[in-house]
Amino acid sequence: MSNIIVLVKQVPDTNARIVLSGDRVDLSAVKKVMSPYDEFAVETALQHREANGGEVTAITVGDAGADKVLKDAKAIGVDHIVRIDSSESLDSNALQTVLASVVKSMDANVVYCGKSAADTGAGSTGPGLAERLGWASVSNSISVSFGDQLSVVTPSAGGNARYTVPLPAVVSCDKGDMKVRKPNVKGIMQAKRAKVDVQTVDAPASTVSIVSHSMPPAKPAGKSYDGGAAAAEVAQLLRDEANVI
Repeated sequence: MSNIIVLVKQVPDTNARIVLSGDRVDLSAVKKVMSPYDEFAVETALQHREANGGEVTAITVGDAGADKVLKDAKAIGVDHIVRIDSSESLDSNALQTVLASVVKSMDANVVYCGKSAADTGAGSTGPGLAERLGWASVSNSISVSFGDQLSVVTPSAGGNARYTVPLPAVVSCDKGDMKVRKPNVKGIMQAKRAKVDVQTVDAPASTVSIVSHSMPPAKPAGKSYDGGAAAAEVAQLLRDEANVI
């Protein structure tokens, strides 16, 4: 029987319009959703349970507002939902430290997470957590087969690579050909009634702080060319400015 953990994170909707207020991003009117790659991690965790038995626990870090992403995971089919209570902004070291503490206490066999979060794109949580746990780690998984060990497929130059990964392990998930299941009415109703297990863990002080936010510079106006006489100039611009040839 497998004790499976999946990490989920609440992030701004990737279709939301980003607005600055002073030197900070204003998220007050932005819809919050589960980070898209975490959806693939949840699906992989549920497939693991279906193949080997056991239970799936979804974990997030945040304040009470992050309960929504846990309820979303519960509606899809996870067994338990846990929130590590924190209203502070944690850097990667602090976040991975508190996650490692909770994972150790739960006697888990495997942890699944998204390959990166939609808001930061850092991609460090899976490998950093594995380092702190002393577990095997594989990133960018697009397919997993389950047993006493995991058989994990990841993209590789010219195709895909298959790895045999001993348990316990941390697997960071990419999309691949996976179809993520959607919640049904029963799942949604169960999620509404589900109790979030709120845990408090002492986190080390963050050593990275955000000084300010700013929008990226505006893209320069496009250029258009007509006729074969401009071919040489277009080729030069593609080579020297666009760096595509």
